[in-house]
Amino acid sequence: MFHGSLVALVTPMHEDGRIDEAALERFIEWQIAEGTNGLVPVGTTGESPTLSHDEHKRVVEITIEVARKRVPVIAGAGSNATREAIGLAKHAESVGADGVLVVTPYYNKPTQDGLFRHFTAVADAIGIPLIIYNIPPRSVIDMSVATMARLARHPNIVGVKDATASLTRPLHTAAACGASFCQLSGEDHTALAFLASGGVGCISVTANIAPRLCAEMQAAWRAGDLKAAMAIQSRLLPLHDAMFAESNPAPAKYAASLLGFGSEFCRLPLAPLAEATKAQMRAAMTGLGLIA
Repeated sequence: MFHGSLVALVTPMHEDGRIDEAALERFIEWQIAEGTNGLVPVGTTGESPTLSHDEHKRVVEITIEVARKRVPVIAGAGSNATREAIGLAKHAESVGADGVLVVTPYYNKPTQDGLFRHFTAVADAIGIPLIIYNIPPRSVIDMSVATMARLARHPNIVGVKDATASLTRPLHTAAACGASFCQLSGEDHTALAFLASGGVGCISVTANIAPRLCAEMQAAWRAGDLKAAMAIQSRLLPLHDAMFAESNPAPAKYAASLLGFGSEFCRLPLAPLAEATKAQMRAAMTGLGLIA
């Protein structure tokens, strides 16, 4: 069900910080029209740390309503409190999400056994697929391959969004969890190399701005056209660089604003982009023909 280019959606906002629901609806329609293979709302890129629970749930509901089952929706449902993660996951299931993305708990630094118990509790509470989100740079902890293999035995735990940027990790994960375990990259720069190591797609930040190119790169790989896939990845490199020149999602939201999808506003503690980063983003987008 989950493969190809899935977009880690930004949450468009007005200049005063309110969620721009109309821009979000237009953005989702554009993503689907451009060939995106799946939608992932309210992850880190969607500013989930600064959304209230009501806002979080509303963004999930809008995404599902607009998508109308044309592409799968994997709703962010992570928290460092297990009870809270269960509540978000149950809500996502109740409104029609196709799956949930659950990040490794941040700040409180659980042990590997704590991770196993946390993810098992969330998966036990729902009847839809759960994707583990392993991102040590943000959550501090790193789920081991051995822990992931234990969790992969759960019928609802079907895969991982791997943001370790390690190209040996998917090889070990496949060996431990089996070839059917869905491995999605969470790191745009190495997305193509991740496919060569056993991945089946990418939950992408860059796809917010270049959805068609990201989808075409994934499709070229699946068709066996490595030369075409590599050519697209090379074209996307300056955009990847700009996307992560400052903390995500500030660059992505600025770029989305240039395309007409909401303002560049990010809630504090994220700061507005530096002028040099804005210039870098405009140059990258111009080079790809995304803006004039």
